[in-house]
Amino acid sequence: MTNISTAGTFHLGDRKVNRLGYGAMQLAGPGVFGPPKDRKEAIAVLREAVASGVNHIDTSDFYGPHVTNEIIKEALYPYKDNLTIVTKIGAVRGSDASWNPAQTPADLTKAVHDNLRNLGLEAMDVVNMRIMGEGHGPSEGSIAPQVSVLAELQRQGLIKHIGLSNVTAKQIAEAQGIAKIVCVQNLYNLAHREDDALVDDLASKGIAYVPFFPLGGFTPLQSSTLSDEAGKLGVTPLQLALAWLLHRAPNILLIPGTSSVAHLRENLAVADIKLSEAVLKKLDGIGRKHAA
Repeated sequence: MTNISTAGTFHLGDRKVNRLGYGAMQLAGPGVFGPPKDRKEAIAVLREAVASGVNHIDTSDFYGPHVTNEIIKEALYPYKDNLTIVTKIGAVRGSDASWNPAQTPADLTKAVHDNLRNLGLEAMDVVNMRIMGEGHGPSEGSIAPQVSVLAELQRQGLIKHIGLSNVTAKQIAEAQGIAKIVCVQNLYNLAHREDDALVDDLASKGIAYVPFFPLGGFTPLQSSTLSDEAGKLGVTPLQLALAWLLHRAPNILLIPGTSSVAHLRENLAVADIKLSEAVLKKLDGIGRKHAA
């Protein structure tokens, strides 16, 4: 079994987590809506992840909705003391599977309580405030009202730590004036490098950066350079893309998701992939080419 601790650890607030975690989004049905095709396999994936050393699980009550949190509770409750569960709020699902903003104080408060109930927790380790921007990217505008709600819920003891998702550097700075921010979750991968400067800035401040769509999401990463280098190393292109992220900065925490035990093992095996400076330089060129 792969020892994922070889990939190192980083802090999420007062919790130290292995840099290879698990994202629960794919445990729901198609389009992250409804129940999974195979609930037993979903439970097996979660148990295998924790048995393999994963101690950071990313979820949300709007996955399903409610589905992934209910499966996490069924598979893992009572939770190990070192398991950190991170959720995000700021949206709800329509009956047509649409993703709709839910960012009023009442919406956000209800979302936190829903996560706590469905996970069986008294307090969330981390709650990420998901800002609904343009497509999968952020848009400017004040986020003080939303962060202030989370800060109040933190004072009430319902949230231990606050994070942000889909935000700009300016919004992060605004939020830090209201509450301590322990992590940022934005779109970032080998080809989409708009957050390069932000990743480094957060690293200098000891703040975790958690890429969503680390493998491209709905448009999986494709590059002849990536495929060629993966072939030379005897790994898959997507394994190499994850390994690049681990090498990119020490504050990057990975949460690749899957509904398959075999695929989970494949993802966790990236902890053992070592990349030379020459390979890293070639892979860095993918992002530059994409941006050109």
